[in-house]
Amino acid sequence: MNTTPADDRELVLTRLIDAPREMLYRCWTEPALLKQWFAPKPYATPLAEMDVRPGGSSLIVMRGPDGQDMANRGVYLDVVPNERLVLTDAFTEAWQPSAKPFMTVILTFEKQGEKTLYTARVRHWTVEDREAHEKMGFHEGWAVCTDQLAALAATG
Repeated sequence: MNTTPADDRELVLTRLIDAPREMLYRCWTEPALLKQWFAPKPYATPLAEMDVRPGGSSLIVMRGPDGQDMANRGVYLDVVPNERLVLTDAFTEAWQPSAKPFMTVILTFEKQGEKTLYTARVRHWTVEDREAHEKMGFHEGWAVCTDQLAALAATG
C-alpha cells in the first residue's frame, strides 16, 4: 500500500477494505448510500446531488451537530466505474470556477481478491491549503469516514 504523498501538497489515505470494489464505488456514487457514511458522526449528510460523469457536478452538504450546513460543490473530472473517481472543487458546476479552489480528490478502488485496496489522494493547490486540511483533521476525519464507508460497503 503506497501511502506516500506525491509531493508536499498531497494527503493520502489507503485502506484494505473487506468489500468488493463495486460496492465501494456505489457508496461514493449513489446519493442514498453516500449520505449514510460521508460525514464523521456526529455530523450528518442531509443532501447529496451527484451527476457522476466527467463534467458532471456534485453538491454534498454536511451538517454539524450545531445545525450549521457546509456545502461542498464540485465537478467530476474522470469517472471509470468501479475503478476510479476524480473530482475537484476548482469548479462548482458546468465549468464555473469556484471562488477558492482547495483540492482535487483521486479515489481508486483496486481489486485484491475479495477485498478492495481503497486509496484517496487529496491534492491541494498550495502547501498552505494542505496544512490547513491537516489542521482541520484530515487524517482523523477521513479515517472515521472510511471506517463508516467500509462498514456500509460490507453490508452490500
